[in-house]
Formats: sequence, structure tokens, C-alpha cells
Amino acid sequence: MAKKSLTEAAVAAQKQSFSLSKYREKKGISTLSKFKEQKWVPLSDAFSQVTSIPGIPTGHIVLLRGHSDTGKTTAMIEAAVSAQKRGILPVFIITEMKWNWQHALDMGFEVNEVVDEETGEIVDYEGFFIYADRETLNSIEDVSAFIGSMLDDQKNGELPYDLMFFWDSIGSVPCELSITSNKNNNEWNAGAMSTQFGNNINQRITLSRKESYPYTNTLVAINKVWAAKPDSPMGQPKMENKGGKAMWYDSTFVITFGNITNAGTSKLKAIKDGKQVEFAKRVNIQIDKNHINGITTRGKLIMTPHGFIKDNDSDLKKYKLDFSKQWADIMGGEAFDVIEEEQVADSKALTYEKEPE
Repeated sequence: MAKKSLTEAAVAAQKQSFSLSKYREKKGISTLSKFKEQKWVPLSDAFSQVTSIPGIPTGHIVLLRGHSDTGKTTAMIEAAVSAQKRGILPVFIITEMKWNWQHALDMGFEVNEVVDEETGEIVDYEGFFIYADRETLNSIEDVSAFIGSMLDDQKNGELPYDLMFFWDSIGSVPCELSITSNKNNNEWNAGAMSTQFGNNINQRITLSRKESYPYTNTLVAINKVWAAKPDSPMGQPKMENKGGKAMWYDSTFVITFGNITNAGTSKLKAIKDGKQVEFAKRVNIQIDKNHINGITTRGKLIMTPHGFIKDNDSDLKKYKLDFSKQWADIMGGEAFDVIEEEQVADSKALTYEKEPE
């Protein structure tokens, strides 16, 4: 066997004396590469049974997307109720301004009503949560700065809680450039989402999964959608997210509600003598993206003002019995018929060739 050259011998000796640990230390590279055990903030039993998923994974970017009135807000409030019970601070970022405190109360969210002693009027709401809306958050940059400031406060010890941000919704506010130019430019908005969230906030959220970080933070965002025209005459329309694809790429968990081109819901109504109460909707739900455990499923749920219930006769019957007394004043009695009304697809959605302004 040939002898090693002097150079080869020197290299071998250098490798023997080399310490990779000391090199990491010299470069300032963290040796703490372990991530925390994955935890979930559970949603309703109905959601878990249909999707085979416990709920919302902590430490991740989670998107709830779909057309209007398909269950996105219901899922968000279920997650907020569950987070609140577990000592995770819910942070509501309401930029679409469709928020309803009574809806949250009906679903079990704990809120203290602040009442004016003289007038008896409710003037504010307090409790274990933080709420911000369009009064202070008017742009994508505002939302990013707000989340960033809370993460800074947490890091500095001023906010000693795990945080779960709930943004309703992406696509409801433009970027600063769109505002100052008085032109809502989709490309500018998408660029701002990529810069402010893709290159900043999203990374800070997911970094909290590491064991070296004392808190775990989660961002749950409702994402508005639009229907894109098929690429070919024989192709199918596609559901696209408003605000560009930065959030889709960064998300590890995406739940889609409804159909591609329309809500795809069917209304469940109690009806008697021409009077009717819409008490629920049957909705389609699909786990579109799952980088946590890989499970992707689809099914149907019943969406009610009090949360999701299973799409079966027994659960629907129980729900009607539980709340029929509340409908009695409207219906003129507790005996009524139940009908299901299918939603008609909106053909206009198929005409989009690019994201609408």
C-alpha cells in the first residue's frame, strides 16, 4: 500500500485535532437545534372527527381560507376559546371589521362587558385577550408592526404569555404604497405581504418552536380568496389567495372551507307559517396543506352560531332541541319544519383572469 504524502499526513493530523463544537462556538452558531414537542389547540369534536386533525398546531402559520360565510370565523373563534382556556393569550387583529362580540360570547369566549353605570350601555369589552382593528391598523405594514411590537415585548419580558394571533383578514387592508398613491395595486400589496410577513413576521413566529425560545407563538390568518380562470378550455378554475402567495408558501397548515368558485353551502332553516329561522349551514371542509403530520382530508360539517357540530341526524336533532325554545318567539311555537336550501353557484366567479381590484 502506498505511503501517505506529507501533505495528506498533515491534513489527517489537522482533522484529528479539529473540534466541530469549538468551531460552532467561534462562529456563534447555536447548538440548540431541538424543537419543542408539537402541541395543538383543539377545536370542536366535530372538526376533529371530520378532519382527523385535533385543531390548530401551535408555533406555525395557519391559514383559514374560503369564500364568504363558509366557517372560517367559526373555526377562528373555536381556536380562540380553546387558547384562552389554556392560558394562551388570544390577539385579535380585525381589519375586515365584521367582528361581533355576541357571536364570540355565544361560542364560549370569556369576555367582561364594561357597562356605563348611568346609562346601562355597554361601552367596552375586557378580559384575557388583546383586540385591535382598523382604528389603528390601516395597512399591511401596520399589522406587521403591531405583531412585531408584541413579539418584542414578549422577548423583553413585558408580555409573559404564549401568543396566538388571529388576523381577520388577509386581503382586507392594502399596503402603504397603495394608500399613499390612492390606488389599490395588487402587485404592491403582494410585495408588501412578502416583505413584511414572508421575510419577517412569519420567521419570528416559527422560530418560537425551538426549545431555546421560552414562549410558543402562532399566527392564524383568515385569507380572502378569488377564483382564477382555467389555464385551458378543458381546465378547471383555481382558488387563489388574496395578498399573493407569500403566506401560502410560509404556512404549514391550510384549511379550505367551501368550494373553489363559490361558498358551496346549504342553509338549514326552521320554518312555520311562512316564518323562518336560518339556524345552521352545511359546509365543505378540506385540509389542503399539512406539513405537521401529513394528513389531508375532506368532509362536511354543520356550522352553527355556537360552533361546529357533526353532520348527522342525531347531532342535528340535539342542536334543534337545545335551541328551539330561543326560536319559539319568532316561529310562534316550538313545532316547525326543517328545510335545506342549496346555494346557487355564482357564475361571475369564473370570469376572473387575475385577482380583482
